[in-house]
Amino acid sequence: MIGNQPRSLAEPSYLDGQLLIAMPSMEDGRFARSVVYVCAHSPDGAMGIVINQVAPQIDFVDLLMQLDIIPEGPEIRLPPAANRMIVQRGGPVETGRGFVLHSADYFIENSTLPIDNGICLTATLEILKAIVAGSGPKSAMLALGYAGWAPGQLDAEIRANGWLHCAARPELVFDRDLSSKYDRAMALLGVDPAMLSGESGHG
Repeated sequence: MIGNQPRSLAEPSYLDGQLLIAMPSMEDGRFARSVVYVCAHSPDGAMGIVINQVAPQIDFVDLLMQLDIIPEGPEIRLPPAANRMIVQRGGPVETGRGFVLHSADYFIENSTLPIDNGICLTATLEILKAIVAGSGPKSAMLALGYAGWAPGQLDAEIRANGWLHCAARPELVFDRDLSSKYDRAMALLGVDPAMLSGESGHG
C-alpha cells in the first residue's frame, strides 16, 4: 500500500511521520504539553498537526453544519465513526481550515498525502463527506489549523531543547483520550515528565 512504503529515500535527519513532544521548558504557551505529528519536514521548513488539544467551542456536528455537509435539524443521524469524531486544535496557523490525519485505507488521488507507517493527510471536504456517509477511513482525527516552522526553525528549537521526538504510533495518533497523550508519548521515550526540569537537559 502507498502509505506503508519505506522512507528509504528520505533524509534521515528529517522528521516526517515522527512525534514532537514539547519539553517542560517550551517557551511558547500555545505548545505547552503538546504532542505534534510531523507531516512534512524539509529544508523549506516543517508542518505538523497537534494531536492532543481540543478545539474550543465547536463539535463535529456543528462543523458539518457550518460546512453545509449536513443540514441543520434535530433528526441528524451519523454513523458510529462520525459520532466519535472530536474537533481538535491542530495549531495556530490557518485555524479555519480542516486537516484530517487518517489510516491508509482511504485515499483520494492528488489530494491525500501518504506520510509514514500507514498514516495519511487529507485536507478536502470529500473526506468529511465520506466519514458522514460511513465510507471514510477506519481511523481518523480532524484538526483545525496546523503548526508551521520556517526553514531551519524546527531544527533550532530541537537543538535548544524545546522538543523531544520519537517514532509515531498510529494507535496514539488516533486515540480519542487526548488528556493522556502527552504522558503516553513521553513514555514511548522512557521519560517521566515529572523528572524533567524546566531547564535544558544536557546529559
